[in-house]
Amino acid sequence: MVKSIEEINKRIEKGEAVVYSAEELKGLLREGEDVSPSTVDVVTTATCGIMSGTVAALTVPVAEKGAFRKAESFWLNGVPAYPGPCPNESLGIVDVMLYGTSYANMEYGGGHVLRDLVEGKEIEVRVEADGNIFENHVTLDDLVYSKLLTTRGAFKNYVAFVNGEPEPVKTIFSVTGLKGPYKEVSVSGCGEVNPIENDPLLSTIGVGTRILLNGGRGYVIGQGTRSTPEKPNLSVYGDLRGMESKYMGGFKTSKTPECITSVAVPIPVTETTMPYLRVFDDDIELPIAEIHNRIPFASGTYGDVWQDTDHEVRYVFEKCIDCKVCDVETLCPTNAFTTKRGIDKMRCYNCGACVTICPGGAFVGLCWSMEIEGNDVPITLRQSNRSRANQLAKRLQKMIQNGKFLLGKKMDEI
Repeated sequence: MVKSIEEINKRIEKGEAVVYSAEELKGLLREGEDVSPSTVDVVTTATCGIMSGTVAALTVPVAEKGAFRKAESFWLNGVPAYPGPCPNESLGIVDVMLYGTSYANMEYGGGHVLRDLVEGKEIEVRVEADGNIFENHVTLDDLVYSKLLTTRGAFKNYVAFVNGEPEPVKTIFSVTGLKGPYKEVSVSGCGEVNPIENDPLLSTIGVGTRILLNGGRGYVIGQGTRSTPEKPNLSVYGDLRGMESKYMGGFKTSKTPECITSVAVPIPVTETTMPYLRVFDDDIELPIAEIHNRIPFASGTYGDVWQDTDHEVRYVFEKCIDCKVCDVETLCPTNAFTTKRGIDKMRCYNCGACVTICPGGAFVGLCWSMEIEGNDVPITLRQSNRSRANQLAKRLQKMIQNGKFLLGKKMDEI
C-alpha cells in the first residue's frame, strides 16, 4: 500500500489516523500481530540521552542602552557563555552561545542552566565589559530569543565503554570513575525505539522534518558533526519555550557535567519504512570499546541493555542503612534523590548509578550485564533513558492523534 505524507496528514486532520508509539509497535510485533502500512499510519520514535552537542543561542537583556559598548565575558549562574557573533554595540542586550557542556563547577553546567530556564527559574546574569561588571537577573520570559540546537545528537544508537586497565578512569561515561580491568560497563543508546534505528536509510527524516525536541516543537536541520552513512546522527533545533524540563537538564559525571537532550520523530508507515520498523533490541549491535582509545574490540546487543531489565529505578526505604553521609544523595547525576523525599521521578534519569553506589542495596533496578571476552561484566551506568524516551514518544503520539501535530515532508535529503 502506497501512502503519501499528505494522505496521512488528511487522516490525522479527520481523527482517523492509526498511530503507535515505537514501544507499542514492538510489543504488537513480538506478539505476532499483523502490522502493515494498511493497518498503521504513523509510529512515533524517540531517544533521551546525554547529547554533548547541545547548545543554545540566547539574547539576554543586561542593562540600559549605552551602559556598555560590547560584552567581553558572560556568565549565566556562573556558567560561561560566549558573546556573539553579533556585537550588539551599546544596545544593553547580548547575544550569547551557551554550550550544554560548559560548567561553573563539577556540580552545575550548561545543561542545568537550560533546565532552570525552562522551569521558569530566575538566572543570574554577569557581564564583563569596558572594564566593568554588569549584573542582572532574568527568566525565560525575559529572553528576546531562545533557540536550542544540537550540532550532533540522536545518534543511531552508540557505544559501550569499559576500562581495560587497573586504575579507575575519570570520564564523562562514568559517575564515580570507570573501574577496571573490565569490572563494569557504561552504555548509551535507546535501542529499538531510537528514531534513526527505525529509519536507517533516512527515507522520511531529512531537512525540515518536524520533531519534538525536549517535548517542544522542533525541526531537523540536517546531519550532525561526525555523521556517517554507517552511523548517522542529526542536527536539530527548537525554541526553549514550549519544552518540558523532565526531558532535559544537566548530568554530573566523574569528569565534567554533561547535557541531557531528548528527540522524538514520527515515522510514516510505508512499504519502504515497514521492514526497518520491525527492528528489535536483539538485532541491534552494541559495540564495546576501550575507554582509553575508544576502539571497539567486542560487541553485544541492545537486548543486553533493555530486554528483561528494569527501565526504571526504585527506592526501598526499608533497606536504607542510614549512612552518616548518603553517597547516592551526593553522587546522583541529576540530584534526583534525597533521604528526606526519596526519588524525584521528574529528575531521575534511571541511569542505575544508585544501584551500584548504595552499600545497603536500597535501590532496585536490574541493569543486567554484557559478555566481554568470556566474562559477564555488569552494566553500572545507562546514559540513555529508555523510560523517558517512551514517554516522549507517547506524548508525540497523543499530539498526532488529537490533530495537534502534522507530519512535515522533508525539504531535502541528509
